[in-house]
Amino acid sequence: MGNTRKVSATVASEALTRLRRRVNRDIRNAVGLSKEPPPRCNDPDEAYFALDSVARIIHGDLPPMLVGGLGSLFIQMLHPHTMAGVAQHSRYREDPLGRLLQTANFIGFTTYGTRSEAYASIERVLAVHQVVRGVADDGVPYFANDPHLLAWVHAAETSMFLTAYRRFGVVRLSDEDADRYVLEMANLALDLGMVDPPTSVAALEATIQRFRPELRLSPDGATARDFVVHGVQRGPIQRSVNWLLVRCSFALMTPWELELLGVKRRPLRNRLFIVPATALLCRLLRLFVPPPPR
Repeated sequence: MGNTRKVSATVASEALTRLRRRVNRDIRNAVGLSKEPPPRCNDPDEAYFALDSVARIIHGDLPPMLVGGLGSLFIQMLHPHTMAGVAQHSRYREDPLGRLLQTANFIGFTTYGTRSEAYASIERVLAVHQVVRGVADDGVPYFANDPHLLAWVHAAETSMFLTAYRRFGVVRLSDEDADRYVLEMANLALDLGMVDPPTSVAALEATIQRFRPELRLSPDGATARDFVVHGVQRGPIQRSVNWLLVRCSFALMTPWELELLGVKRRPLRNRLFIVPATALLCRLLRLFVPPPPR
C-alpha cells in the first residue's frame, strides 16, 4: 500500500510538472516570448547588474512586467517624434510579437547577462537606431539615437515598470528600493548614450513633467494606440487577458496622460474590478511562470 501511494504521488507530481511546463510555454508564446530567456549570470564579478539589484527583482516577475510594458508603450506614443520613428521604421503591425521579443531579449541580456553580453545587446540596439531617422508630422527631423528621445523612452519604461511592480509584484519595495531601481536603470541609460538620466523617483517624475509641453497624440500615435488596445491575440481567453491588461495599464496612468491618449478615466471600475482582477490574474500566471529565485 505504501509503495502504491508513493508511485501515485510521483506520477501526480510528474504530471503537474509537465502541465506547468506546457502552460509556461503557452503563456510565454502568447506574449511573444517564443525563445528561452538568456542564461543568468550569477558571477558577481561578471554580471552587468548586481546580483542583489532591484532590477533583477522587478524584471524577473512577468505579470507586472506585462502591465508595465503595455503602459510604457502607450506613454511613449505621446511623443510625436518617438512615434514617427516607430511608424516609419517599425513593422509593429505586421510583426508585433517579434518587436516584443526583441525588447524582452534586451531586458534579459542587460538584467541577467554578463557585462560583455549586455554591452553587445546595447550595441545592437544603437546600431538599429542609427538608421531610424526622418521627419515627423510637425516637420521637425528626428533621430532615434538622439539622447533627448532616448531619455523619454527610458523615463516612460522605468516609470511604468516600477509603478506596475509596486502594485502587482511579489516583493514589497520600499521607497529606498524604488530609488535604487531608478539609479540602476540610470547606469544602463548612460551606456545607451543618454545625458544626465534621473537617479531617483523624484528626479524620474520631474523628467516626465519636463516632457509634457512636447507631448501630444499624433495620427500615428492614435493608430498605434488603437492597434495595441485591440491586440493581436486570436483566442477568446487571450483577447480577454489583453483587454484586462490594457485597462489595468490605463488604471496606473495619471489623469493628464490618459487625457493626452484620449482614454476616458474610469476610477470606480478600476478600483472595484480592473485592479483586483489583474491582481488575481498575476497570481494565477505566477503559478506557471514564477519569478526566478533571488
